[in-house]
Amino acid sequence: MNILVTLDENYLDPLRTMLWSLHQAEPDTPVTLWLIHSRMHPDALETVRSYCDGFGWDFCPCEAGEELFADAPVFRHYTKAMYYRLLASRILPDSVDKVLYLDPDILILNPVSPLLDLPLEGNLFAAAIHSGLAQISAPVNRVRLHSDDDAGYFNSGVLVMDLAAQRRELDPAEIFAWTREHANELILPDQDILNALYGSRILPLDDTLYNYDARQYDAYRLLSAGEKDMDWVMQHTAILHFCGRLKPWKPGARGRFVALYKYCAVQAARQPDSQEIPSMTHMTI
Repeated sequence: MNILVTLDENYLDPLRTMLWSLHQAEPDTPVTLWLIHSRMHPDALETVRSYCDGFGWDFCPCEAGEELFADAPVFRHYTKAMYYRLLASRILPDSVDKVLYLDPDILILNPVSPLLDLPLEGNLFAAAIHSGLAQISAPVNRVRLHSDDDAGYFNSGVLVMDLAAQRRELDPAEIFAWTREHANELILPDQDILNALYGSRILPLDDTLYNYDARQYDAYRLLSAGEKDMDWVMQHTAILHFCGRLKPWKPGARGRFVALYKYCAVQAARQPDSQEIPSMTHMTI
């Protein structure tokens, strides 16, 4: 199972928790973790390698080359890293045909391997639209992103990616040109670009199974007439996503799933082969 992440040293702790939860859900599944990064410190890469070694997984870091992003526009506080997941097909080896991209602010509750066996039916991606929010945000996003697509607004935190098809059809120059033209209108740039350019090439996933917004428990339960309660989530939801600014590892975090996250974080830190998270202030550049 090929898993892709893109992050920097600030997310090593959440990454460890996410990977621990993945191993709990898929203890017998061979995993290769691909990490796209830009000049990540060797100590940080060794920390991630230690996580993977503890689970018996392969770890393959890939540094994003400067040449591919020479013409990539950046603005405000966003960097070229916002393009990494969209251009993974140009960074990962050609031998990798399909990956599951995961944000680090995720817990895996049940197996996710079925996602990589999912036929994409000619689409470039598979992703989820968050229930309850779609009806409110879809018309606004269609106007904001100049889109005629009625599919809705897909969350980019969980993506099944057909890299083989993307190598044939996805054009970095088109992505950079569109971003340059619409830079002032973008709110979540990588997600906005995904929806504006490729919304019609995304296979919808059930978000209650594969990208459950941890903030929206009450909405999910209401929309399901009470069926999708906490027991249902624990038994059926594969991917629990802590969307939004206030992450469960930060002081003051509140919500029905914060205690679950904190428990998983403690267990992940107790993993025998898990190194202590290195302080960036003690790393020699």
